[in-house]
Amino acid sequence: MQEPLVVAPEKAVATLPIMETFYSVQGEGFHSGTPAFFIRLGGCDVGCTWCDVKESWDQSKHPQQAVNALHEQTIKSGAPIAVITGGEPAMYNLNELTLGLAERGIQTHLETSGAYPLSGQWHWICFSPKKFKKPLPEIYQQAHELKVVVYNKHDLQWALEHAQLVTPDCKLFLQPEWSRKETVMPLIADFVRIHTDWRISLQTHKYMNLP
Repeated sequence: MQEPLVVAPEKAVATLPIMETFYSVQGEGFHSGTPAFFIRLGGCDVGCTWCDVKESWDQSKHPQQAVNALHEQTIKSGAPIAVITGGEPAMYNLNELTLGLAERGIQTHLETSGAYPLSGQWHWICFSPKKFKKPLPEIYQQAHELKVVVYNKHDLQWALEHAQLVTPDCKLFLQPEWSRKETVMPLIADFVRIHTDWRISLQTHKYMNLP
């Protein structure tokens, strides 16, 4: 198991706003195809116009759940990995959630825009920067994976700019925005043939009709 990154500067919280939890298969990025339990937190102010979970944005619409109940749900699922996503999960203190999962032998993966300081213990951090809210500088050195969503050709140059800031070991992925995939896939394919350190990430769970 990879040595986890521990970021725990603040007091833990007992509850978190939860939009949904479910056991499925990671459909994107480096761990695509891996079974995982997803904990989707409500609340986000990044404001991506093409976001496919806009219903997650309003924190007040999602009930608070006890962190220890989330631990039990994850264990009961039998999943080896817990993916903490959103919304923007880094808006919240995730110390208690992630430390408790790690103590139970669950790998913790984060999906974040990098717009908020990190907290918690992480085996994998997927950093997906957005133009709508600038990432914090420190995220670049903490990310294991850089995943850039491509909506138009300008996003390819933007991806190169971000890749210059991450560590040499960070995995680089380009992912077509779902509604524009037929338009941007040829651009992405041409790009990775030239920039061979990049890989293509597809939302395979959508092709498989999985959550």
